[in-house]
Amino acid sequence: MDNDLIICAARGEKTERSPVWVMRQAGRILPEYRAIRSSISGFKELVETPDLAAEVTVQPVDILGTDSAIIFSDILVIPEAMGLPYEMKEGIGPRFPEVVQSDSDIDRLNVAEGGELKYVYDAIAETKRRLAGRVPVIGFAGAPFTIFCYMIEGKGSKTFSEARKWLHSNPIGSHKLLEKITQSTINYLKLQVEAGVSLYQVFDSWAGVLSKPLYEEFCMPYLNRISEEVNSVPNIVFAKGAHFSTQDLMESSYNAVGLDWTMNPVEVRKFSNTKTLQGNLDPTVLYGDDALVVQKTKEMLTSFKGGAHIANLGHGVYPDTDWKKVKLFIDTIKSSQN
Repeated sequence: MDNDLIICAARGEKTERSPVWVMRQAGRILPEYRAIRSSISGFKELVETPDLAAEVTVQPVDILGTDSAIIFSDILVIPEAMGLPYEMKEGIGPRFPEVVQSDSDIDRLNVAEGGELKYVYDAIAETKRRLAGRVPVIGFAGAPFTIFCYMIEGKGSKTFSEARKWLHSNPIGSHKLLEKITQSTINYLKLQVEAGVSLYQVFDSWAGVLSKPLYEEFCMPYLNRISEEVNSVPNIVFAKGAHFSTQDLMESSYNAVGLDWTMNPVEVRKFSNTKTLQGNLDPTVLYGDDALVVQKTKEMLTSFKGGAHIANLGHGVYPDTDWKKVKLFIDTIKSSQN
């Protein structure tokens, strides 16, 4: 690997600078992505066509100069592989024509063996061929609770109240569904590693809708199982909004913990000074002028001093962000020394 900074940093090794990538880097901010997207029928065609998925995966490496590529896919391929297909509605987001409403619906779902998602592994292999060892490829999956939310709710939500109702009204069924999702995710990530990813991230995008007791019961055991069973490459957990479970996440078996922009790395490091931290510039800083972007990026880097760090935003880059601001963020990090 010509550039293995992110692998070294994820393992907690000292690096000459913080490696950098950006959540949602393969996508909407790049004109080259939009050109491909406009030439095909829809988002799912892009996800399910390995050559196209590989092309948009490599674009941020070539254009923005990121230290890694993250495979272009979607967390909702897992419920689809389990027997609950999704649609991606333009300008609206994901929709499930059918949702889980009862224990019998859970019984009808498969535990995905992983082979159902061959197009993802083919895209990983093609991405590696195109990169030719320049940077690593990051794999990913949604955390079990986040996938659970979509399978119950059927769409995005600010509160996921229907999913949360299940945790209280049907805890046995909730654990049964989370178990199926977890085993499916483990099978999927193992095959991503076989296909060539050098590390992976688990996105718990809706962690923040829960209380600490609910997170401890319905999230942490399943997150830990994934990390413990898929351990041949470094891994990152990003639980947005889960401030209440910072200690649990820092004591987990994940190599790195991603922080959103509201979290203070100095405070987080009090739980562990050996865990790699990732993050955490507020994505809206990138709407500021160049001087502000540089200033806030340097301040972010300073806040992470004292331990291994992977530079990133505190959430995915927003679709109307000027890609040149993202490149400025990346270039500022690459010009800074630890």
